[in-house]
Amino acid sequence: MIEGVMMRAPKSLTVAVRKSDGSIKVKEDPVNSIAETFPILKKPLFRGVVILFESLIHGMQALTYSANEAAEEEDGEGDISPWMMALTIVFSLAFGVFLFVVLPHLATAYMDRIVSFEIGVESFWFHLIDGVIKVLIFVIYLMVISLMPDIRRVFMYHGAEHKSLYAYEAGDELTVDNARKYTTKHPRCGTSFILIVLLVSIVVFAAIFPLMPELQGLSKLLKNLVYVLIKIPLLVPIAGISYELIRLAGEKKDNPVLRAMSLPGVWLQHITTREPSDDQIEVALAALNTALLMEEEQNNGDGIPSRKDGTEHVQQA
Repeated sequence: MIEGVMMRAPKSLTVAVRKSDGSIKVKEDPVNSIAETFPILKKPLFRGVVILFESLIHGMQALTYSANEAAEEEDGEGDISPWMMALTIVFSLAFGVFLFVVLPHLATAYMDRIVSFEIGVESFWFHLIDGVIKVLIFVIYLMVISLMPDIRRVFMYHGAEHKSLYAYEAGDELTVDNARKYTTKHPRCGTSFILIVLLVSIVVFAAIFPLMPELQGLSKLLKNLVYVLIKIPLLVPIAGISYELIRLAGEKKDNPVLRAMSLPGVWLQHITTREPSDDQIEVALAALNTALLMEEEQNNGDGIPSRKDGTEHVQQA
């Protein structure tokens, strides 16, 4: 978020942003997951995909809210155009697919221009090289954007989010002093999830592509573009598998295999999190406390949500 933190609980979502006058504005939304309507979506593998897509939608909505608050602070004109935000989101998704699917695949396919042998898409080595290129692009991308002052502040709020979650998981009173002592690195972070997705994709693609029929009569470029199009929907089951792995890693902290699997994602958080200020921790705690309060109110026994979408309140500095 821009100058803020989003917290998602099972039935609640909150976004807390710091205003220029020092106050904290908190937006509250009840969450109605599609998995409540279709219980099969709560099953392993399915639930990860549902959570991923719902998180994407909620994340975009929260980002739009924080961006609108920032725009209002800067020029006083209020909301960013929905068309502008939609265009930004579409461009970002397309750029992400190009950077992490199209570019690594084509780089691997045309590697024979550099080395003296060609590796076919049916080979495990093709997908291993493809995966290594993806990880390298991901790490370099994070390192480059971390040099931007605005992104550094986003990463500080990311660290504040993790500290507040650690305090909650430890059963501490949710105060700035209690949260400050914890690390900014969390094994169930989205950074870790993305890295696990990249690693799982190596295994899934290496298992599936040898079973694909050969595409006769197509040029090398067209053939590989078809393979790229096949890869994109395969990201859905890959996300489901990755979610189950990161969930297990969080539940079974003493398992050496799962702990080792989550370590690269934790190491990567040296880039995606920064030590936050007390003011930023306060924002994260405001989002977390509000989400917990909403959970209490929504579980009041009558099943009727006590809050409407978009409820807002301001905590004074």
